[in-house]
Amino acid sequence: MLPYLLLGGLAILAVGLVVVYNGLVSKSQMADNGWSDIDVQLKRRANLIPQLVATVQGYAAHEKDLFVEITEKRAAAMAAGDDPASRGDAEAALSRPVARLMAVAEDYPDMKASQNFLDLQNELSDTETKIEMARRFYNGAVRELNTMVESFPANLFAGLFGFKARKYFEATVEERALPKAEFGGGA
Repeated sequence: MLPYLLLGGLAILAVGLVVVYNGLVSKSQMADNGWSDIDVQLKRRANLIPQLVATVQGYAAHEKDLFVEITEKRAAAMAAGDDPASRGDAEAALSRPVARLMAVAEDYPDMKASQNFLDLQNELSDTETKIEMARRFYNGAVRELNTMVESFPANLFAGLFGFKARKYFEATVEERALPKAEFGGGA
């Protein structure tokens, strides 16, 4: 009788271990999928930026420092890798000069009326929305993975199988700040 109880207990433990492991794999795959979605949208934005810069350059050639800064920040963002913290910082650094580029465009009515510029502006806006949605999905998947990794009984086996908590893709302090509204006008 005792061997059957012991064998039954081991079978229940094995099934429980399989369920926990499969749950960890599932949550990890969701987080990987979420990160992949963010990466796709960030690459899409990075590909749109040179087209936008080229369009604005034709109208505002004297903004050379801004164009150089955008090029450097874009290269840094592309090279930031898959660490959410460093990638988030690099993308935030890129967002600042791109926002200034859009502000420069406001000074050129001919460019603002250009269909090419309007299309690029709409594409960039659409991409920013998709990045935000992908960020939310990723952070939700990371939350679920982290909860499972840190909850009993999965926490007993997570480290053993190489699963660990991941970092969220968070907004930087600059991104959380309220934007400054500057209205042109003579004084």
